[in-house]
Amino acid sequence: MSSSRGNSDLSADEQRALRELQQTDRKVRAHEMAHVAAGAGLVSKGASYSYETGPDGQRYAVAGEVSIDTSPGGTPEETIEKARQIKAAALAPANPSPQDRSVAAMADRMAVQAALEITMREREEGSTTDRAVATGTASPQPTPDGSDRRSAIETAYGRFAATRPAHTAGIDAYA
Repeated sequence: MSSSRGNSDLSADEQRALRELQQTDRKVRAHEMAHVAAGAGLVSKGASYSYETGPDGQRYAVAGEVSIDTSPGGTPEETIEKARQIKAAALAPANPSPQDRSVAAMADRMAVQAALEITMREREEGSTTDRAVATGTASPQPTPDGSDRRSAIETAYGRFAATRPAHTAGIDAYA
């Protein structure tokens, strides 16, 4: 028996199964290529696929994965930009998977944390300058109730929300 059969040698059920596999293969490849295109520079290698052999003896992609660098940038500002690209890569396919949405949410958290770091740094720099002028000291003193931190978090969230594009597109493990 040949490892590859022509479509005319297949039963009606096998032809239906073959059409479904071919359609799945096209969708999986398009899904993963969307990740690769949007994640340019962050994708460590091309897409990898899991295959199923069809009734015609050919292999068809039924799942795929793209590895992407999700480490923080060198600075909080770089981290925010990187998080935007990670999210864009995660949500790039027409129908993001649950894993894609999870990666996008992780990128949002990464950006918020970086925005918080920027806000805290700016507040510390402002406090240091104000105190240095007024008292000659250079160490900021947070309030006992943590209101400086709470205010910084609110500012960071506002900064992040204000810089987010209205529509973002970005990674996935399996289609």
